[in-house]
Amino acid sequence: MTTASRRITVLLPVLGLIVVAVCGLTLLALATVRVGPLGVVIGVAAALVPVAIVVAAVLWIDRWEPEPAKLLMIAFAWGACIAAITALLINSTAESVGDLLLGMGNGSKVSALVSAPLVEEAAKGSFVLLILLRRREEFDGIIDGIVYAGITAAGFAFTENIYYFGRAFSDYGFGNGTSTGVIAAFVLRGVLSPFTHPLFTALTGVGLGYAARTTSRTVRILAPLGGYLAAVLLHALWNGAATLGGAKTFLNVYFLVMVPIFVAVVLVVILQRRREQRTVEAALPGMVKSRWIAASEVDLLSSLNGRREWRRQARRQSGRRAAKAVAAYQNSVTELAFLKRRNGSAGSTVKEAELLDTLRESRSEAVRLAGENPRGS
Repeated sequence: MTTASRRITVLLPVLGLIVVAVCGLTLLALATVRVGPLGVVIGVAAALVPVAIVVAAVLWIDRWEPEPAKLLMIAFAWGACIAAITALLINSTAESVGDLLLGMGNGSKVSALVSAPLVEEAAKGSFVLLILLRRREEFDGIIDGIVYAGITAAGFAFTENIYYFGRAFSDYGFGNGTSTGVIAAFVLRGVLSPFTHPLFTALTGVGLGYAARTTSRTVRILAPLGGYLAAVLLHALWNGAATLGGAKTFLNVYFLVMVPIFVAVVLVVILQRRREQRTVEAALPGMVKSRWIAASEVDLLSSLNGRREWRRQARRQSGRRAAKAVAAYQNSVTELAFLKRRNGSAGSTVKEAELLDTLRESRSEAVRLAGENPRGS
């Protein structure tokens, strides 16, 4: 690696942190100016609940092959800061232009129906695309697309909810469940629709995930584009029901469109998780034959329940570090299985060698800790 390459490798993360920090501080300053410090505090407190639910759900989806925590944190920061401020700047400009061309009051409709769906879904989905292009080894299919999309959208929704909840408090106070105020806003955004932004962007994630698996050049282009357009259309329909329609229209869209699509995505997740399990199960006999794993471990590695119980037992008997080593061992087995699926009968790769090193090191660490601390004392 040349000196210039080393400098770029060091400077890019630093530059990225600076950009995220500037975006975050700018959004915080704007929110404080618009709703006041107390409104921001109330907004943050109320926004923490739905974002915790969404993140927990996404992490539950991601149990077979957990994505790197660092990338998930970057995804959340991208959505909360970079995507949010990009959307704010472009949507505000679209609203001003709409007011100028169509008359005062119409700009907000242009922003909600046209600008917001196009810009917000592009801003959120661009991070998922970036992961696919730059970290291809961390992108194995539809589940990964949904996970990165969901976490990015959760960050975006968190920032957006801070402003909405803060503005509701600033304008109307707490209110109650049926009148305008923080409680009513929380019921609408935090109880009835915490998954709206993740659902929109998940459609883009599904398209990108499908593109990651296919060998067709045409599908690699059309699948992400189709996923993005579906996300835009669903987002525009949701905003249109809230902006132009009355309560009946909103409820019809919610129950007849949003809920069925949400259920469909959940079914896709369940089917894809079963597919991941079958991929791991199919690869285990070959790993035993190659002496990468022990035959006695096949049943433990072939189900999430078996893996969880193995980690619990390691923690009870040998402590937290042993459980962490077992988890690393299990994850490396899963990644090897997925790598074999991608490469087929192709020879070994650098990635495979790295995973084998991780597998052996984590196994040795778990065995060593079990010998040093057999009862978790």
